[in-house]
Amino acid sequence: MIRAPLSLKSRALQLLSLREHSRLELERKLRQHETHEGELAGALDALAARGFISDERVAESVLHRRAAKLGASRVKAELQAKGLDEAVVREAVAALRDTEAERAREVWRKKFGQPPADAAERARQMRFLAARGFSGDIARRVIESAGESDEG
Repeated sequence: MIRAPLSLKSRALQLLSLREHSRLELERKLRQHETHEGELAGALDALAARGFISDERVAESVLHRRAAKLGASRVKAELQAKGLDEAVVREAVAALRDTEAERAREVWRKKFGQPPADAAERARQMRFLAARGFSGDIARRVIESAGESDEG
């Protein structure tokens, strides 16, 4: 028995059932299935009108999945890559800034757990935190405080 091809709306709903997607992500994934000009935009407009596509939920999902491991700048880059509204990105990043030092300390503790023995090791630990999206100032404070807590 031959099945009829899925409509764009059905394909979008399948993707949304797996995880939250932004409109831009859905456009990228579904563009190849569009048969008529404007068909995809119409399907996505209908889904957005019914509340199936939400920038706020996408941002919340990314924060929930990634914030424990990444700094604010990396999370911000991921949110921007998803094509979210700038106000939503700004609000999400502002929420992360309050816990930046705590999260960096926990990421550092899981990876290293002890203060650097020399300058080369210190630089390596700093690069690790920077690659995770933590600011240089936060990384410096985390590594310095690790040395102080060991001595006290």
